[in-house]
Amino acid sequence: MKKYKFTINGTTYAVEINNAEGQTIELEVNGTPYTVTLDKEVKQTKTPKLVRTQAVPSTDVGKQEAKTAKKGGSIHSPLPGVILDVFVKPGDKITVGQKVILLEAMKMENNIESDKEGVVAEVKARQGDSVMEGDVLIIMGE
Repeated sequence: MKKYKFTINGTTYAVEINNAEGQTIELEVNGTPYTVTLDKEVKQTKTPKLVRTQAVPSTDVGKQEAKTAKKGGSIHSPLPGVILDVFVKPGDKITVGQKVILLEAMKMENNIESDKEGVVAEVKARQGDSVMEGDVLIIMGE
């Protein structure tokens, strides 16, 4: 189960704990088995259980606003990557949920969708551009 090495007064002892229940421990010291009774009960440590929240893809229209919307009527990059394709041009009317840019990040293609309605005033990103998280991709007009 668990192995330890102790040195006491220059003598090394190899201790292997085989079983520990309640106040009784079965162990071996340098290969010799012993059963030891303790004054107090041995409390087993519990391994913590990891609980993860459910992952929500950032490309969901309802959840997109938190990652891409910034004040000033612009759409920002939700993560660093390379622009693979731009689906809008200045003057285009776009609606909520419309795919505007295809971004490659971590060897995956991510659709960047509009989180608001409006007219494209300026497209800052071009195909092949490398962008960082938070970079302005599209500036929106009224």
